[in-house]
Amino acid sequence: MSPGLWSYEGQVSPVWPGRNWPLGATWSPESTNFAVYSPHATACWVCLFDEDGAEVRHALTERSLGIWHGALPGVAPGTRYGYRVDGPWDPAQGMRFNPAKLLLDPYGQAVSGTIDPRQPLFGYRFDDPTRRDDEDSAPCTARSVVVDPAFDWEGDRPMQRRWRDTVVYELHVKGFTQLHDRVPEELRGTYAGLGTPAVTDYLNDLGVTAVELLPVHQFFSEPGLTARGATNYWGYNSIGYFAPHNAYSASGDRGGQVAEFKQMVKDLHRAGIEVILDVVYNHTAEAGPGGPTLSFRGLDDRGFYRRVAPPTPTATDPAPGPLGPFDDTYWDVTGCGNTVNSEDPLALRMILDSLRYWVTEMHVDGFRFDLMSALTRTGHRVDMKGDLLVAIGQDPVLRHVKLIAEPWDASMDGYLVGAMPPPWVEWNDQYRDTVRDFWRGQTPGLHGVATRLAGSSDLYADDGRSAYNSVNFVTAHDGFTVRDLVSYDRKHNEANGEDNRDGTDGNRSWNHGVEGETDDERILARRRRQAANLMATLCLSNGVPMITAGDERGRTQGGNNNAYCQDNPTSWIDWRPDDAWLDVYDVVKTALRLRREHPALRQRHWFEGRPTIRGGPKDVAWLHPSGREMRAEDWHDGAQRAVGMFVSGAPLRSPGPRGEQQVDSSFVLWFNADHESVQVLLPENDWVQSGEVVLSTSDEVPVGTSLKAGDLFDVRSRSVVVIRAT
Repeated sequence: MSPGLWSYEGQVSPVWPGRNWPLGATWSPESTNFAVYSPHATACWVCLFDEDGAEVRHALTERSLGIWHGALPGVAPGTRYGYRVDGPWDPAQGMRFNPAKLLLDPYGQAVSGTIDPRQPLFGYRFDDPTRRDDEDSAPCTARSVVVDPAFDWEGDRPMQRRWRDTVVYELHVKGFTQLHDRVPEELRGTYAGLGTPAVTDYLNDLGVTAVELLPVHQFFSEPGLTARGATNYWGYNSIGYFAPHNAYSASGDRGGQVAEFKQMVKDLHRAGIEVILDVVYNHTAEAGPGGPTLSFRGLDDRGFYRRVAPPTPTATDPAPGPLGPFDDTYWDVTGCGNTVNSEDPLALRMILDSLRYWVTEMHVDGFRFDLMSALTRTGHRVDMKGDLLVAIGQDPVLRHVKLIAEPWDASMDGYLVGAMPPPWVEWNDQYRDTVRDFWRGQTPGLHGVATRLAGSSDLYADDGRSAYNSVNFVTAHDGFTVRDLVSYDRKHNEANGEDNRDGTDGNRSWNHGVEGETDDERILARRRRQAANLMATLCLSNGVPMITAGDERGRTQGGNNNAYCQDNPTSWIDWRPDDAWLDVYDVVKTALRLRREHPALRQRHWFEGRPTIRGGPKDVAWLHPSGREMRAEDWHDGAQRAVGMFVSGAPLRSPGPRGEQQVDSSFVLWFNADHESVQVLLPENDWVQSGEVVLSTSDEVPVGTSLKAGDLFDVRSRSVVVIRAT
């Protein structure tokens, strides 16, 4: 059979010319169009696989603007396929063409199978890295899948909830339901499981408005992890930017994962919950120059990955390293071996097309960009007017969705907290560090604490952004859980197989006198109160709170602060009630209810420390335990560990939906991080004549306690008390 013909049901069908758009495999009842970008290739084949794994190759003879394309009649949805391309082999120049390597479609909407990191998966010989390896990789690698995009959304669309009304909940698709006894067993750990009432009811009861899913783009485990019998659990090793990760599908991996993902989004939207994806466009699973050849490396290595300028060789240069011409060809600010070149027109197009696809076709509501600083580069320089930021900012689809930056990368110049342009919001690690230090008694004064509670104006007010541009968090997927934060002084990552060298040593944690789990009821009580304090502070600070799944119920990782390779009960949420910190759950639920019901606790405008109307109270005032306002010397008193925050609701600076003046309750929030109880005076002024305790981690003033101006009351050591003016 000639390479350009394909036998289908006894008929010989030609490869039609097709078209060079859209990229990927586009199915129709008549034919499937294949289009793939590989501008320096000299030949390209689309390879189809039958149910027995037999391969038939079809030459794509049409090339337009660097895109190889052709249409095949009769290709059914669910058909597995890949590409092979030929061309020069010159790795130092970014030419790694090798027709022996089956390549995933960069625009493939589903992926079947996984990878086996043996010699054929690599483009070079292990025993001589200067030589190309010509073994067929098809038995070792995954395939792309032709997908029928039809789905009945029943009127669903992205939700576009306002940022100031948003509560983000970071979770792992598998880990959230893998042990959930009220999710059907066959759906646990899947997209379908995440859309069940057991999950949506729980999230609504807690007060969550948006889930932020750890990476769901198709990813594979690193060969080094596989070699030691581990897997990449978190998923920050993407390779298929249009494909839902197949291992999270209860519907198999022949395209059913696409409809299942859409159904999950529809179910979450029906429950009033937005879906935000954690996306990893900064690097790929192909890793450094010695990594496997999976997709981009075999199609356009020169364009897709950022490179260093090769030095001019001299006679005194040392001999090449162990990978010979592979050495130092990639420029890496991700710590993962490669950095995607967002300046390259087709790499930039791929990122934008992927983002639009997930919004328009999959109906997600926003994105959190992993290591965003790596994508803000012009050349090697950070550039806030770089190609990707400008393109997203003017895109008619993307500029209206939720955009969250992790504003740093692995370089010294990539720390950009407070520097991202509008409309981006940011993970605020300065909030995390300040709040952790405050509750463990390590804050040199209270000025920084007040700044974080009020929305971090030092970071976001100077360029017209609002308090909601700060995504506040005290924990995230990487690091201690809240329970471990109050139970361990040191990381315990031995199970990761890296001799406890991985993970940060700067945890800002406190074990309360015993390292790890204990039966001492006094220590346990203090830990639970501290966990409740951290969570209440997070939920009631101005800005957008982000809760890490399970923190509200005392999830522990046994002191592991880098559980990226722990796809086991270490990382999965334990839903059994016997070890759950349900008192912490109640505090979080109460704090989120107060936030939801009272716009005074989720304001858009910055506090100004002055009245919003003539004769009214200040919009915010900071209180000394004696009842007076804080003075300059109080802010820098390293011995002071208690502060009150008065927030006025009469009226708010933000108008109502029709421009009307909004009036809400006023609040006094007391935060006492001292190791002793503090006596507090409710001041006699026009701010709060009387009040009721509506949240408390202090036994001395339980919820429901009535107070009036002039009353003295004790706020116990390390506790939070919230008083609503009546």
